[in-house]
Amino acid sequence: ESRWPFLFGAIIVPSLIQVVILPFLPESPRYLLLEKHNRSKAEKAFQRFLGKDDVSHEIEEVLAESRVQRNTKLVSIVQLLRTRAVRWQIVTVVVTMACYQLCGLNAV
Repeated sequence: ESRWPFLFGAIIVPSLIQVVILPFLPESPRYLLLEKHNRSKAEKAFQRFLGKDDVSHEIEEVLAESRVQRNTKLVSIVQLLRTRAVRWQIVTVVVTMACYQLCGLNAV
């Protein structure tokens, strides 16, 4: 029982390693391209991750996916529940998750 403080203190070592390594990790190419709108840094990040010089195809894929996401219509929860095709699926998922919470399975 006297070793519990050491067990709780052991989490400090991985946390310190992560804090030290964090400044050396590259930023996500998707973040650089879509959020910061910096195409040159995104290309450099893709080149570093993929190890190839021509990353124009990947850049175009990310931009196309972004356009598709922007054109996707968002639906509210009320609209989902009114849609007959997905109502049963939503109820099933909600009941399953409630059972997980009540039986304590996720805590184990």
